[in-house]
Amino acid sequence: MKGTLKLSVKNLTRQKRRNAILALAIAFGFLVVTFIDGFTSGMVENMENMITQIAGGTVLLAGYEKIPSSLPDGKAQLVNIVRDKEYVRNLVEKSNIKYKNISCYTLSGGQLIFNGKKSLTSIYGRDLDEKDFLESLQIVEGSKENFADPQALIINTKVAENLNLKIGDEVIFTTTTIYGQNTVADFKIAAITKTNSLVDTAKLFAHIETINQLVEIPEGGYSAFTIYLKNKNEQTKVANQLEAMIRADGKNVSSRLEAAKKYPANIGKGIDKQFTSKDVMWEGTKYGVETLNDEIPALKTVMSIVHTVSTVILLVILLIVMVGVSNTYRMVLYERIREIGTMRALGMEGKDTRKVFTYEAIILCVLGAAVGMLLSILIMGIVHVIPVHSEAMSMFLYKGHFTFKLSFGTIILQYILLIILTTLAVRSSAKKAAKMSPAEALRTIK
Repeated sequence: MKGTLKLSVKNLTRQKRRNAILALAIAFGFLVVTFIDGFTSGMVENMENMITQIAGGTVLLAGYEKIPSSLPDGKAQLVNIVRDKEYVRNLVEKSNIKYKNISCYTLSGGQLIFNGKKSLTSIYGRDLDEKDFLESLQIVEGSKENFADPQALIINTKVAENLNLKIGDEVIFTTTTIYGQNTVADFKIAAITKTNSLVDTAKLFAHIETINQLVEIPEGGYSAFTIYLKNKNEQTKVANQLEAMIRADGKNVSSRLEAAKKYPANIGKGIDKQFTSKDVMWEGTKYGVETLNDEIPALKTVMSIVHTVSTVILLVILLIVMVGVSNTYRMVLYERIREIGTMRALGMEGKDTRKVFTYEAIILCVLGAAVGMLLSILIMGIVHVIPVHSEAMSMFLYKGHFTFKLSFGTIILQYILLIILTTLAVRSSAKKAAKMSPAEALRTIK
């Protein structure tokens, strides 16, 4: 093997121009394949992260209470509230779940009013001192020092533009309590953040205890607890685990199994029905455990389609490149007929002749692919630093930039696929060279 490999490497230095052109063609093909794969994977990941931020995490735990109507035929009122501040947090810590961060929030939807102008919006009550939350903000005006004010409100550039708001302006927020009663509060603009997507327009932040007081949630309570997992593929496993732990504690909790049986294509809808159905009643708090995939089942479909399209493009480009390799080595076989005859006459076996052709093509393709991958990484780096100012593309960007995601496993699989296709592409030529009679080859006149 060592001898045939050495001979294959030596043969690559003979027709330098042709081999260089073929290597460049392979490099270009692999460059396109790697770039498209990294580009689409990056876009899908950014979209998934954006949706995760909207949802608040990868796994969500919410608490609900049902208050019977005072009227005989009245509809019971569903109240979104978790009163026990530490229960879910202790549950997560006890489960040894691997997460990036955990948090809780209270959500209130209503109208923001300033100087006669109104804007529909949602204010998320958060812990404004939370490290991960602070790092996620892109503040363009104001500062984090302003967050010390209990009435501090963080808005985005879109809301600031629509209502002509500046730092220090006082606004009125009208909403309803968790029991459906109208309520109002004053807030002071503490910071303006950059709008990264269309969904950011209606997403503002304030102190969670301020929002709790506004919507009549007791101190320390919240609407939902969110877990941002390190491995998003484990969200179903984690949700099932937490649900089982809550049930083992003797507390009322949703049934993911039941939801999957009734709504296999939309588990989130099945879980919601377990709370909103008028025939379902309970006492105290009932916990609901959902995942991002439960809430947005179409996300998995979109991701699957994107990766399928990327794989098809990969195969098409590689097949085009392999047609070029196959044609090139047919020509190489014709040019080396007498050389092959000489090697066979000197004792080289047919299988070794076949290996020379195969190794030569594989080495050329692997080197070309390596150059293509390095060039694609360079281009990715250049594209990444270019700012993109487009709201239509914002869901696919990270802080206004395209990002690229390359998987080591995917690259290895692409190289394996490249080697397999290269072997198949030169198989015919290598097989003919192996079967060639030394005497017949030496008599051939080119």
